[in-house]
Amino acid sequence: MFENQERTNIEQLGEFGLIDHLTKNIKLTQPGTVKGVGDDAAVLDFPGKKVLVSTDILLEGIHFDLAYTPLKHLGYKAIQVNLSDIYAMNGTATQVTVSLGISSKFPLEAVEELYEGIYLACEKYNVDLVGGDTTSSKQGLIISVTAMGYAEEKDITYRNTAGEGDLLCVSGDLGGAYIGLQLLEREKQIYLENPNIQPDLEGKDYIVERQLKPEARKDIVELLKDIDVKPTAMIDISDGLASEILHICKQSDKGCNLYEDKIPLDPMTYETAREFNLDPTICALSGGEDYELLFTVKQADYDKIKLQMDITIIGHITEASAGCNLVTKAGVVHPLKAQGWNTFKS
Repeated sequence: MFENQERTNIEQLGEFGLIDHLTKNIKLTQPGTVKGVGDDAAVLDFPGKKVLVSTDILLEGIHFDLAYTPLKHLGYKAIQVNLSDIYAMNGTATQVTVSLGISSKFPLEAVEELYEGIYLACEKYNVDLVGGDTTSSKQGLIISVTAMGYAEEKDITYRNTAGEGDLLCVSGDLGGAYIGLQLLEREKQIYLENPNIQPDLEGKDYIVERQLKPEARKDIVELLKDIDVKPTAMIDISDGLASEILHICKQSDKGCNLYEDKIPLDPMTYETAREFNLDPTICALSGGEDYELLFTVKQADYDKIKLQMDITIIGHITEASAGCNLVTKAGVVHPLKAQGWNTFKS
């Protein structure tokens, strides 16, 4: 992967030299960051606010494939995955830490490329990188990110507070990341069979980007505040729409009706799913990695929500005894099933 590039062996720097090299240009912008990189711990200050903390780990061969994932995109995505969890609490993300397990196959230049994406995400979303760790790894690349932020206590939105009659809403469109992954996997297999054949991704930029470079929906959190709507429950869509709806319903002890014809699908997602002989609805329900926000709002907020182009009302919350249901385009009612990502599936 790096054969034709200048290579600097990380051993030349050592762990602390690597950390110094990667963090020497950090600029802190958040007023809540008292002390960032350079001491035993970061010092943060959120006067009068509730602190939000979330962490995720990404493993090579499980969560990403370096055969088609540029390291800069991977660094960017690693930050987005974590910021999305803070936004799903209706909060403001302000700091991250990044820890890496790096195998000997990676030269310094590769790690620099990964950090380019990390810094780009931090700059775009106005968060400070305040710490982390590096170590050697015998199992490939490991990325662990912890995101921190804050919210007023009255603004925090949990998963377990949806109410009967609430409207079920989602941002953006769904299924694109999963279809983008299918496309990348297909092109990888073609390349492995014949390295002379170049990947054919022409015209598929949107769904490829949905997989490789997702964007956490900070803008939706800001929009909801601007239109004076506080969600009654919220979660980000990392494991598929069906799985996330069922999380909200189970934790809120409620049921739901989800309407198939209301699920937002980009035309490219729909058409490419058909090319793969996949049902676009199933891709949206079970695909995952869209990192859109799924949330419920009171019916009284309908007039405010219906005017927003990037928010779709896809159903409503019912009493628990009614169950969680998918209403098909033909009007047939099926129990809603989750077939999304299973971390421990062999």
